[in-house]
Amino acid sequence: MGERVLQLDRLRGALIGLAVGDALGAAVEFQPPGTFKPVTDYRAGGPHGLSPGEWTDDTSMALALADSLANAGWDLNDQAHRYVRWWQQGDYSVVDRCFDIGNATRAALSRFMEHGDARRSGDTAEHASGNGSIMRLAPVPMRYVAMFPDDVEKVALLADESSLPTHASEQCRSACRYMAVVLAGLMHGLDRDEVLAADWKPLRRLQQSTPLHPAVAEVAAGSFRRREPPEIKGSGWVVRSLEAALWAFYRAKSFEEAVLAAVNLGDDADTTGAVCGQFAGAYWGESGIPQRWRDGLARRELIERSLANCLRHVGPP
Repeated sequence: MGERVLQLDRLRGALIGLAVGDALGAAVEFQPPGTFKPVTDYRAGGPHGLSPGEWTDDTSMALALADSLANAGWDLNDQAHRYVRWWQQGDYSVVDRCFDIGNATRAALSRFMEHGDARRSGDTAEHASGNGSIMRLAPVPMRYVAMFPDDVEKVALLADESSLPTHASEQCRSACRYMAVVLAGLMHGLDRDEVLAADWKPLRRLQQSTPLHPAVAEVAAGSFRRREPPEIKGSGWVVRSLEAALWAFYRAKSFEEAVLAAVNLGDDADTTGAVCGQFAGAYWGESGIPQRWRDGLARRELIERSLANCLRHVGPP
């Protein structure tokens, strides 16, 4: 395959990988590790009673973000309006209604509905550092992949801003900056060991322009290499969530191995799977995702529509 075809495979892989990881983890969400039969395929159940292949808020918000970037360019208020439509009307939902929304996201969107300014709707407090903005992030580096590596600082800034409508703490924003730069590198076909290295040149540039929060910087420095479960946790805290997804991704030999390791950490399994699925999909591409999982995704037409919209507009903001 030519390089443009390979890059398209990686771009598509990031968003489809997000949805696959989300759907695999949905049935064991909130279950402690070791208390459930290991996930090996889609299954029914979980706290929302979903059918096999159905996905949660992680994918819904990612599709809303992708559509916003395609139709409105860079407009945080438009992003927030689409999140509200998902929450209030069921747009972008696999079952046409919102059945799963985090407390921080609900509170932030309520504030947005009051004052209409997405830049100040997310909670800036450290204690409000959930993983709700990294779980949906893939469309940002997808849409602006052409800016990497020459304008890596801009890619990071856009990712940072994408967190503001719902998760405005420095931990969340830092995690988005780091994750977007890694995803952009993977989408360009760079080697996994290169982009995850603590001394990777784009990471050094990122740290010089807007230093990462110390907890996120520790992850970027390689904490995911040194730790193993139970230190590695499928937590809802953005730092541990990012660390767990990277732990599963960096040690795996395939997309399948990566996302299964992620979701079988339990707890916030759908989001650990969605975050890992973004990394793994960007690295192995859509073609590296097992066909049975691609075919088994529910409401695939919604995903394909948002993918097509976003990929038609790849370029600068």
